Amino acid sequence: MFRTTAGRAAAAATGLLLTLGLATGCSTGKESVKSDGAPAAPVNGRISLTYLQKQGDQEYFVGEADGAKAKAAELGIDLKVVNLGNDANKTVSEVQSAVAQKSNGLIIVVPDPAVGPQVVQIAKDAKVALLTSDDQICATGPDPASCDKEQLVPRIGFSGAQMGGEVGKRAAEEFKKTGWNPADTRIISAWKQDVTVCGDRVKAAKEAFAAGSGAQIQSIDVATDNTPTGAQDKIAATVTANAGVKHWVVWGCNDENVQGGVTALENAGIGADDVIGVGLGAYLACKDWSGSKPSGMKAALFINGKDVGALAVQTMYDKLKNSKDFPKEAFAPTTMVDAATWKSAGVTCN
Repeated sequence: MFRTTAGRAAAAATGLLLTLGLATGCSTGKESVKSDGAPAAPVNGRISLTYLQKQGDQEYFVGEADGAKAKAAELGIDLKVVNLGNDANKTVSEVQSAVAQKSNGLIIVVPDPAVGPQVVQIAKDAKVALLTSDDQICATGPDPASCDKEQLVPRIGFSGAQMGGEVGKRAAEEFKKTGWNPADTRIISAWKQDVTVCGDRVKAAKEAFAAGSGAQIQSIDVATDNTPTGAQDKIAATVTANAGVKHWVVWGCNDENVQGGVTALENAGIGADDVIGVGLGAYLACKDWSGSKPSGMKAALFINGKDVGALAVQTMYDKLKNSKDFPKEAFAPTTMVDAATWKSAGVTCN
């Protein structure tokens, strides 16, 4: 279902690019599309914002919405939160709806970056300020990874390189404790491979692990949909294809990928002592640590969605009330946690 939706979104985005005369890439020499939507005039009255999120029922995004709502209440902003699920087509219709309902600003986490040019064009035409959170989108092309930096929409979130580096560093520390033979060990990197920030995270994890462990271990890239069940299915197939491997290191774009990997390894009969899973989020990792059963999830980087939601709303408020330019990117803090420290760090585990 998602592949079909993504294909339609990509086709629609391509159609828009042809209309704009920009189909040859993100940098063409033609007039550029302003990446933050439009030069919105300062708002004198009460501000109305719409926060559109992919996978709005996911633990992280629930927290992000809560943080946004709390900050909106503090600043006297009318805020509507919309769950886009994984539907790229719904993204376009909900953006159009938000504009029709006179939102002064849009904050968006897209299910598929291919709809980026459409979203930017709608905001530009309506003179509505546009800000992304978490995932990047490009104003002039479907792939943020190949986009001219000036055409990336301003983003609030976390530094992919910093997060991945912390994950790889902790995985290396855990590996050095084990005494495992690198020849009997494999690394699984699991992520949705068309999401730019995910690629940044796993790349940095690989580099940090190599530097910290001093070991040469074969790495296996596993393409997933960034969900626990999707990751579990793909990683299970990878484990089956590598039946002689005794030890596994698992990281990915988010907690979902690592949780799926840890579960797949457990189902394959791999004991917790032979698995080093380092999550990214901690909102699923903490569930493993809440019980008494040994887990391959050894640590996780705590990323608090509430901080991102609050920072995104504050940044939009500063733009609309005080004409303060959006930063290209702004980052919320992170903390590495494990079974002994997650509660004191403030991780919420529902």
